[in-house]
Order: sequence, then structure tokens, then C-alpha cells
Amino acid sequence: MSRVHRLDGSDSGDQRRLSRRETLRRSAVGFGSLALASLMGEQAGAETAAGDPLAPRKPHHAARARRIIFLFMSGGPSQVDTFDPKPLLTRDDGKPLPFAKPRVQFNSTGNLLKSPWQFQQYGESGLWVSELFPNLARHVDDLCMIHSIHGTNPSHGGAVMKIHTGSDNFIRPSIGSWVTYGLGTENDSLPGFVTICPTLAFGGINNWGASFLPAVYQGTPLGNASIPSDKANVRYLRNQHLTRDVQQLQLQQMRDWNRDYQTRVGAERSLEARIRSFELAFRMQSELPKIEDISRESHTVRALYGLDDPVTANFGRMCLLARRFAEAGVRFIQVTHNDDKVQWDQHADLKQGHEKNAKEVDLPIAGLLTDLKARGMLDDTLIWWGGEFGRTPTAEGGNNGRDHNQEGFTMWLAGGGVKGGTRYGQTDDFGYFAVEDKVHIHDLHATMLHLLGLNHELLTYRHAGRDFRLTDVEGEIVRGILA
Repeated sequence: MSRVHRLDGSDSGDQRRLSRRETLRRSAVGFGSLALASLMGEQAGAETAAGDPLAPRKPHHAARARRIIFLFMSGGPSQVDTFDPKPLLTRDDGKPLPFAKPRVQFNSTGNLLKSPWQFQQYGESGLWVSELFPNLARHVDDLCMIHSIHGTNPSHGGAVMKIHTGSDNFIRPSIGSWVTYGLGTENDSLPGFVTICPTLAFGGINNWGASFLPAVYQGTPLGNASIPSDKANVRYLRNQHLTRDVQQLQLQQMRDWNRDYQTRVGAERSLEARIRSFELAFRMQSELPKIEDISRESHTVRALYGLDDPVTANFGRMCLLARRFAEAGVRFIQVTHNDDKVQWDQHADLKQGHEKNAKEVDLPIAGLLTDLKARGMLDDTLIWWGGEFGRTPTAEGGNNGRDHNQEGFTMWLAGGGVKGGTRYGQTDDFGYFAVEDKVHIHDLHATMLHLLGLNHELLTYRHAGRDFRLTDVEGEIVRGILA
């Protein structure tokens, strides 16, 4: 009988052959290693597309936008107090809603509550804007207002996750991660996805995380919502212990070790991807501070964003940083308006709360639109404004607040291939339900990916035995808003 060859490569004097059961028993740990190797291989395959996971990639079709700036109004601004006026709501103030409320509500509400603000038509398009946004109102001919957005979840946690990831009950990659996975970045010294002062509540890091996508596609946060924007920066960006020269020597040593390893045992793409992540972090040390340093911006530009006013300075600096990141080639930039409270969540004190919020963001957003347009960047930059849901037209909190409402609310887009000066979709006469040309969150995501040149049905990632995508198994492109 032949000698037996052990799994460790040595020979044994044992003259008997191994049975199938004995082989499985002895190699049980080895099968675990094979599974791990398989998983690492799947990850590495996506991490190293074209050799560099963040290398620019061709879209599926001709793109109208090269990047997205998401202006996230955390907490849920009221559609009937901002961009969707309802004359019958004013007429029937204090009366009961004349039809049934949703079966599932976040809180109970009472009778109808008219808006405390007047609306006016602006621009050649005649779009309606409330007196909360006098500066933004001058830009209505660039805005595409979608008044029929609807979601699936009345709670902040689920709704915020839905807006960011397309799912309100599972951990999924964020839209910024999907965009970066699909297109890469235009600047190899910067991440493809940056989020400025994000909220740590209602999903926190999951809202800018990559989930099962390779980690290189997750968002890079600058500070968080509890930190003033002038103090926000990327953590551990600067190495306090080693000079750049020493760090460069470390990277070179890793490259040499990796080259030697690949020569001996063959290429290991996951290892190469990790080294590339170290190299990106090294390059960011010199590139990011240049973007964060706004000292060379002119007084005119700084005033445009409201940096000379303490009311608008914090959000204004975020919007200015967003422009600078966009200019530097970052694909997806998010700016979050929030603080230690849920900013736009006025269950009570609607008038005081919404007025405070609008004063903080109105001028900076108008400044961002003006600046992008002056630089010729609005045409290929898609601006996305909105919160996780809207508010009820019925009153809560002693008749001076509004509850959550995911049934029908407003978001607007600008630039990047959408029709400016457009009003799309409609809610009912009181602003509760989307009733005409309804746009689900999946439809909105599909449309924005389309504008970036990505087919939402083809932008997939194989995980846990099936293909996943941002829009899951739904989503229709809203062609009525495309220019």
C-alpha cells in the first residue's frame, strides 16, 4: 500500500488509506480557511477593479452629472410651509381633516393647521416659495421641485436609513458608497465620498457606511453634527509621531514586502487593495488640508455663503467645503443641517423652529447655487435637497407643531441634467398624501443614478448568494424631470 501524504506536506508511515469521513474530520479547519479565502477573493475582486478600487470608471451610458451634493435637512422640513402651498389648508384652518389619516402614524394629531408663512411665485417659472426662503427663491428657475415624494417609514431611524441606503430595516450600503463603487473618484488623493458634519443619530455611521461593499467605498466623515464646521476635520489625518519622509519609507517597505510575497506565492488582490488604502491615507494628508483651508477664498465668496454672519456661518462653511470637494473631484458630498437636537423636527414651536432653521440654510444654499453656476459647475453637479420625510398638515403639540409624514412631501433637485423651473407631482388639497405622479424613494434613487450615467438595475454587487442594488427590486426613472 502507498504511503499517506499529510495535509502539512510530511509523509506518514501509516500504510492505510484515509476514508472520506476521516478526510473531512482531519481537514475541517481547512474548509473554514477555504471559505474565508473565497470571501476575501470576492471582496478583492471588487476592491481592485482595473487595479485601483477608486480609479475613475466609465458609466453605463452618457452622464449628465459627474457628482452629487446632498443637502440633508435632518428631522423633516414641512412641505406645506416651504414649497407646497395649500389654499384649502388656510381656508379650513382648525377644522378636521376631511378624509382618513394614514393607518400607521408616528403620533396622533388634531385638526388642520394653516401655514404661518405667506407664499409667493418667483422667476419665469412661477414656482411657489414661502417667505422662509427669500434668497433661495431667486433661484427657482434652476430648481426642479418634486412634490410627490413618499416613503415607507414614519420614524426618524427607518426613514433616514431609507433615504440614505434604500432600506429602512436592513443594513445596506449608502447611496454615496454605491456611486463611488460605480464611478470611482476623479482625484486619487481624495476619497470618492465625503460627508460633512453628519448626524450620529438614527443609524449614524450606517448612513454613510459601505455595509457589504468593500470598505474603500464608505464615506469619509468630517466631524459630526455636534462639532462646529470650523472645527470639523478627518480624524487621524495627521501623524503626530512620524514625519512624511518616514511614512513614505514605511509605504515603500510595504510595497517591497508585497512584491516579494507576490513573487513567491502569487498575487493576492486583497493585500494589494489594503496597501492602496494606506497609500490613499498618506496622500490625503497633503490634499485634504488644502481643501479645508478656506483662508484664500475672497471676501466676496465668503460673504456669498454667509460666513460673515454667525447665524449662517456654520452651515455656510459646510456648503463652501462642498463646492471645494466637488471642484477637487469627489463624487458624492453630503452636507447635513443638524445640531444636538433633531433640527427640523418641530412637533411643537413650528414657527420658531422652522424660522431658525431656514435662516441658517437659506443664504448658504443660494450662495452654493450662485457659486456653482458662476464656475460653470452647476450643469454637471446634481444638487439634492430634502429631509427624511415631511410633516402633517394637521396640528400636534398644542396646535403649534406638526407630526412626521412620509405619505407625501417635497424634495428638490438642481443642475446635473434636471429641468429647472419645474414642478413635478402633487399632493392632495391639504398636503397629506402624494396623489399625482408619485415618486417613491427608490424612484428618486434610480433617477439620480441615471443622471450619473448609471443603470440602477445593472449597478449590483454579489453578496450572500444574490445580487444587491441600491433600489433593491424596485425603482423607475422619473423621466418627466429630465432635461
